[in-house]
Amino acid sequence: MWRYRNPVEISFGAGAFEQLGAAVRDRPYALVTYADAVPFDGLVSRASALAGTPAVTIRNVPPNPDFQSLTESCRALAAAAARPQLVVAIGGGSVLDAAKVLAASDGDFARVRAHLETGAARGLAPLPIVAVPTTAGTGSEVTCWATVWDKGARRKHSLAHDALYPERALIDPLLTLGTPRGVTVASGLDALSHALESLWNVNANPVSAALAVDAARTVLETLPALAADLASPDLRQRMMRAATLAGLAFSNTKTALAHSLSYHFTLHHGVPHGIACSFSLPLVMRSALGCDPGCDAALQAIFGNHLASAPARLGEFLARLGVSTRAEDHGIAAGEWRRLVDDALAGERGKNFLGRREALLDALLAAE
Repeated sequence: MWRYRNPVEISFGAGAFEQLGAAVRDRPYALVTYADAVPFDGLVSRASALAGTPAVTIRNVPPNPDFQSLTESCRALAAAAARPQLVVAIGGGSVLDAAKVLAASDGDFARVRAHLETGAARGLAPLPIVAVPTTAGTGSEVTCWATVWDKGARRKHSLAHDALYPERALIDPLLTLGTPRGVTVASGLDALSHALESLWNVNANPVSAALAVDAARTVLETLPALAADLASPDLRQRMMRAATLAGLAFSNTKTALAHSLSYHFTLHHGVPHGIACSFSLPLVMRSALGCDPGCDAALQAIFGNHLASAPARLGEFLARLGVSTRAEDHGIAAGEWRRLVDDALAGERGKNFLGRREALLDALLAAE
């Protein structure tokens, strides 16, 4: 028995951003985006022209939104001239995650913090969200959770609530034009990780697997070409489509071991999320092979019948994009790696991994 559900209404394609006014429907809204002048000043102006002047505009979102920045954002929401009935998020994963916190906060981050730290969801009644992603990778526009960081305690939290699925996702590949190579590659690898992590996952189902296979094949075919030709609208559209399909896949499965491993590298070593969650994919794949016939079949649809060589080929793919698969190159000593693997397996996302610890240790030995 299996189930698949995703309630987000998606508009995809060049020019989808122009539907913002119809999505807002004259409701007072809070606009959340980055402080960067280019291109976000222009997008703020376009949003105002399409949907009216926001009740409040919040532009203090940093990479990896944390307790401090989100507290300030929620105060700004509470000070809005008119009470927002909607949150519009225009940006990458950090903006989309911050928007979900704002939507759930009612202007008071303490409400969300209590939920994160105790799991008590009482009192959360999130506002609707219109998500407009400007990178191809996060998938947050079609999921019901957000990553929140407590940098003081060096902890990562996941805000999860069924009402945090965005009401609408306006996915316009043209908004990714101008994204620099580093962000493009990291975002694309995040999408690849979402796809693969939804396959070696105890929660996988036929729908999520079909979406993930399509997404992973597209990323492998498209991302190197896009990294060499950042101005191609066609390649941008292919990557945005792949990121959307990967998001729809892991919206039902959540992620698994590679993401669980990634949090240490982001918190302690500042490794960008897309790199932190993808450099270990060959290692994780090696340990997943042979553990589940359905997973093996899906991986064969991506990498071909010779699965034994697939992890090495995936490592070569990452190397061509400038990403090392050696944990030491991302900030840790060789002796730490085994402890981090055990910690990751014990984490919430690590428990989604369908592989066995013994197979992972064997893969570690093979990689050393």
